Amino acid sequence: MEKGHTELLSKDRQKEKSRVEKMNAADLVVRDVSVYNTVFRRFYPADVYILEGRIYSIDLKKERKMKADQILDGSGKLMVPGLIDIHMHIESSMMTPNSMAERLAQCGVTTVVSEPHEMANVNGLDGILDMMEAGKESPIDIYYGIPSCVPSTSSELETTGGVIGFEAMKELLKNPLVACMGEVMNYRQIIRENQLEISKMLDYLSEERPDIVVEGHCPSLLDLDLDKFIYLGIDSDHTEHNMEELKQRFFNGMFIEIQEKMLREEVLAFIEEHHLYGYFGFVTDDVMADTLMEQGHLDAVVRKAIRLGMSPECAIYHATFTNAMRMKFTDRTMLTPGKLADFVLLDELETFRIAATFKRGRCVYQRQDSKSDVCISRNRTGGSEFPESYRHTVHLPKAAEDLFSVYVPTESSNKVLVEVMVVSDGSTKTGRKQVWLPVKNGEIQWEDSPYLLAVVFERYGKTQKSGRKGFGNIGYGFVTGDLIKHGAAATTYAHDHHNLLAAGSNKKSLQLAVNTVIENQGGIAVTDGEEVKASLKLEIGGILSDAPAEQIGADLRRVREALCRQGYQHYNPIMSFCTLSLLASPALKISDKGIIDVAAGKAIPLVCGKEKK
Repeated sequence: MEKGHTELLSKDRQKEKSRVEKMNAADLVVRDVSVYNTVFRRFYPADVYILEGRIYSIDLKKERKMKADQILDGSGKLMVPGLIDIHMHIESSMMTPNSMAERLAQCGVTTVVSEPHEMANVNGLDGILDMMEAGKESPIDIYYGIPSCVPSTSSELETTGGVIGFEAMKELLKNPLVACMGEVMNYRQIIRENQLEISKMLDYLSEERPDIVVEGHCPSLLDLDLDKFIYLGIDSDHTEHNMEELKQRFFNGMFIEIQEKMLREEVLAFIEEHHLYGYFGFVTDDVMADTLMEQGHLDAVVRKAIRLGMSPECAIYHATFTNAMRMKFTDRTMLTPGKLADFVLLDELETFRIAATFKRGRCVYQRQDSKSDVCISRNRTGGSEFPESYRHTVHLPKAAEDLFSVYVPTESSNKVLVEVMVVSDGSTKTGRKQVWLPVKNGEIQWEDSPYLLAVVFERYGKTQKSGRKGFGNIGYGFVTGDLIKHGAAATTYAHDHHNLLAAGSNKKSLQLAVNTVIENQGGIAVTDGEEVKASLKLEIGGILSDAPAEQIGADLRRVREALCRQGYQHYNPIMSFCTLSLLASPALKISDKGIIDVAAGKAIPLVCGKEKK
């Protein structure tokens, strides 16, 4: 045998010996802990050994005395898998990726799939890649869904800062951080004859990558329309449903992602009656900064499920295992040998009280009043900076008061019949009504009516100047219902196009709110008369802030309180207001192109009738 070959064999034997020796020890052991077993959905007392970031052994007999570099006393603690949220949007928190990730670690979340279509609407493919770059030092795993609908409808209905087309989607598919196709939101257009970019992508996936998970968004779809949607390969939904809609989705084998607003006793009873435990998981979708800081994240959904009567063991199963299986995260489905050591130590099961969170066997969060020996190491990271250009994305001059005057031809009428969006507590969908408003000298007299003026300014500098004080597209509409009764609010956090949206009862309040947001280069402002009542600066792309999470949460809470003081009566006034521009949600919404009939998928005239002089 040649000498070189002999040396190679010797090295292989040494390597094998080293590997075997290493497997006789562990990096960490958690002793006397009550560990959750996903298969049986029960807790068992055990010693848990961890090696190189993975579960090595679960010793139910507590007889193995392997060496471990570090030892934790798990007495009185419960060990559960790290929570996995497969449908959420980092931008909804208004925090940078790392900042939000640190907060999520405090909530027991160790893996998320974020769909960055908000930033994509602001800055296209670069926006997505810069989100990924900004979160690369995250203490938890952040995967991404490819935004499938940017814009959420079409360029005929809304102007966005970026567009994601078929080629960009294919390019993103190569990225190792991509877990799925993000939610297909133009659900009514896609089941008709169309030339949508996502339709091209679905055809491509069907032929070339049938393994890719495709997420859905299809509120209200039923019967044949729903069948058509599923037939395209879109087999999940996370939106709000009545029981008939929910039944049809389960019947057709869709994976249902249940967020907090869908978590109702009747829903859980239906699941239990029909044993639908493999067909749903808990997600958050959108959690804003103040709610995130005060109530939590996916852990809050787990707690609510327990309060509604679901067993804690079952709630954990649907915040971990079913979600992991949906996204094919086979390395973290449960706490068994070979799986990632992503786990949470709980003090209490019923309240899901978190003592510490571990990612790949490293402590990334320890509650301050927990025992000092629980946390072995900390993983504190600073938020990565976005490029400077993200701080200059609101390309608008200051607004003059007369921009909030709505005109009709002077010879046309004394009254006009106008389309009105109707906001109702309990939903982010809007209703639709038509009302008569008086006209004086060609101007609609909305200030003296019970209806607010809603306005959307195209803020990316992409549309031709309209002649109104140097502005591009301006969409006008009216809104009423369970929202503010006096003053105004304005924001660039306007789903999904993120132009500058405003609504108010008078011109002065509207002017101040709009100009405050312009001056801040993005954010939210609530005004009344000539006074700013509350504001939040979102200087990164007009939708994020790199301020400390606590400050963002506090500022947003003040905005929420100001909206409520001015008459907003809604379970989530900020989301309700900010989705007046969401063209993927029924029934009437508004963009820089004007009032949009969501079901018809087209812009409609604001004035739909006139009373002749």
